[in-house]
Order: sequence, then structure tokens, then C-alpha cells
Amino acid sequence: MLKLLKKALQVGDATVKYPFKPLEVAPCFRGKPVYDFSQCIACGACADACPSNAITMENDSKRGVVSWKINYGRCIFCGRCDEVCPTGAIALSEEFELAAARKEDLYCQAEIQLCECRSCGEYFAPSRELDYVLAYLEQVGLTDYDNKEWKQLMKLCPECKRKQRAAQWVHGQGARRKA
Repeated sequence: MLKLLKKALQVGDATVKYPFKPLEVAPCFRGKPVYDFSQCIACGACADACPSNAITMENDSKRGVVSWKINYGRCIFCGRCDEVCPTGAIALSEEFELAAARKEDLYCQAEIQLCECRSCGEYFAPSRELDYVLAYLEQVGLTDYDNKEWKQLMKLCPECKRKQRAAQWVHGQGARRKA
């Protein structure tokens, strides 16, 4: 018996004083996802990748906004949202204590403006996402047109782009036949 007590005193405490002392987490611990609104482009990759449907996105074309929402009560801390976010707008923290007195405290939400088509006036895509795509195209050197032309083309909804390309094709075909 004395041997056992001596060994226990040598080893020391096996538990931590958790509620009174912060718990040290391991490196790469997957805790609460933290959302950085300023970096988000509203691409929806995080909502598509979320297996528990804790992250949702809804377009409101009447108001011209996309609503992003995360429910921490549903989140399973899998880290898929962090992996797929192209801009790093969502990242896992070391925070894991999510007790809340009200259900509303378990939600984080944001609204991002949609771009209005310069031809038909319909809202079609998040403005930040279009700016991100344009910046990426410039970075890799694929903007062989004048920068203004790319920006004007990005401000058209897919339906208006189709109509514009069809009109250009018809005019191009008509010019070739006459020549």
C-alpha cells in the first residue's frame, strides 16, 4: 500500500483543474470556426462542404443580398469549411466552450451585397466574388483585354452574357458570308 502511495506522489496529478484553470489544447486542435466577414467572398464553398448543414447561404434577389449563417449548435468541428475556403475567411480556433443562455447566441450571420447586372438590372452574383475572380485573372495574366472591358463583362449576368455573345457571333457570321 505504501509503495502505491509513493508511486502516486511521484507521478503527480493526472487531472487538470479545468473549470478554474484554462485547458491547454493540443496543436492543430479543431475548435469553433471563426468567421472573418471582411475576407468572405460569399462563394458558398463552406456551405457546400459542411456535412452537418451548420453553414447555410440564401440569396435574396429582391433586396440584392446573400445571407450567410452558421449555427454553432449544429457544428461538429470537422474543419471542412476551413479547408475549402479560398480566401481564409473561416478558420478553426482553439475555442470549444460554446455554452449559451439563449439559442440566438449560437448563431453568427452576415449579409453580402449581390452585383446588379448592368444590362437587365437583375441581381446575380456576390460583388466580392466577381472582384476576387477578376483579381485572380489579373494575377495569372489571363486578362489580355483592356481591364475596363473585363470589368464590364463581369458586370453582366449569365443570360445577358449569352445574348451578347450570340449577337457578336451573328454579326461575325454575317460579315464573313458577305466577304
